[in-house]
Amino acid sequence: MDYTLNRIEVRGNVGEDARISKFGDNCVARFQVATNYSYRDKDGQPVIETTWHNIVAWEGRGMPDFALIKKGAFIYACGRLRVSKFTNSEGEEKRVYEIVANRLQLVKPEDFA
Repeated sequence: MDYTLNRIEVRGNVGEDARISKFGDNCVARFQVATNYSYRDKDGQPVIETTWHNIVAWEGRGMPDFALIKKGAFIYACGRLRVSKFTNSEGEEKRVYEIVANRLQLVKPEDFA
């Protein structure tokens, strides 16, 4: 039995239109989602911290029409976190964190107000 869990859920605004690619008979969409975290600093001033999440989604069950994933759309994404390593042209090792989504849902922000 597998006792490990790798699950992540984000809900936020799409930063740019999804980049859609074809691989044989399958399509993959890549886009970013912004989430905000609000708090007050030590002086009591409000601070909004924005985090950008890279999303990768393969078409299939649980996926909307990728053409509807446009800049500004409010979206819910559920999937797993994947870390990829590569070496850039300067010889530095870099890491890329992305959410491989198994479920996407376009939602209305007022549904969560």
